[in-house]
Amino acid sequence: MTGHVAIVTGGTRGIGASISQALMKAGYRVAATYQADDIAAETFRRSTNVAVFRWDVSHHDDCIKGIQTVQQQLGNIDVLINNAGITSDSMFHKSTAQDWTKVLNTNLVSCFNMAHAVIGGMRERNYGRIINISSINGQKGQLGQTNYAAAKAGIIGFTKALALENARKNITVNAIAPGYIATDMVKAVPQEALDKIVAQIPVGRLGEPEEIARAVVFLAAEEAGFITGSTLSINGGQYMV
Repeated sequence: MTGHVAIVTGGTRGIGASISQALMKAGYRVAATYQADDIAAETFRRSTNVAVFRWDVSHHDDCIKGIQTVQQQLGNIDVLINNAGITSDSMFHKSTAQDWTKVLNTNLVSCFNMAHAVIGGMRERNYGRIINISSINGQKGQLGQTNYAAAKAGIIGFTKALALENARKNITVNAIAPGYIATDMVKAVPQEALDKIVAQIPVGRLGEPEEIARAVVFLAAEEAGFITGSTLSINGGQYMV
């Protein structure tokens, strides 16, 4: 049992919910953030006993205030999982500045907002684990996702640079790049389109959220201190780097 405090952005649904539960099972005190869906968050809290907190991770000041609240209730944050993300897909020539800004702010700027708010404390305590959730489409690109792919690729560069800056402080920074995972969003894709996606995955199936969560628990562990600046691809062999 670790006793460390972990915060998971977008931690009440999809991959984030699995991460929150896996960390709690591993002995962490977990705070899961969400932005809008109070009903889903409360349902998640009641079924898991994971503490939930509402704020917009794309807003710097909201992150500072939210993290202060988490620290008051649970203690200093030792583990940060930057998982929150959205899509707003369209071909680039049809996309809008709002589509671009919204996705970049939620998916990439949020990583700065959250990490910037906790890194000082981690450096003072000489310990920290930051894990950023990227995507296969940040590695290989995807039609209709210039905004999403740019944000997720940016996360990988952010991860490497932040890892270099903090390695001597016993703070590791790593990324995970999931492929297509069986979340509600993916399973809502029309069956014909879903079949085409699965046909491109060598292992012949979608990934499970729990498979991403297990990797997070591994990288968050004290024993993973020699792994930093890495990007772990979990995509069933669909894209090999």
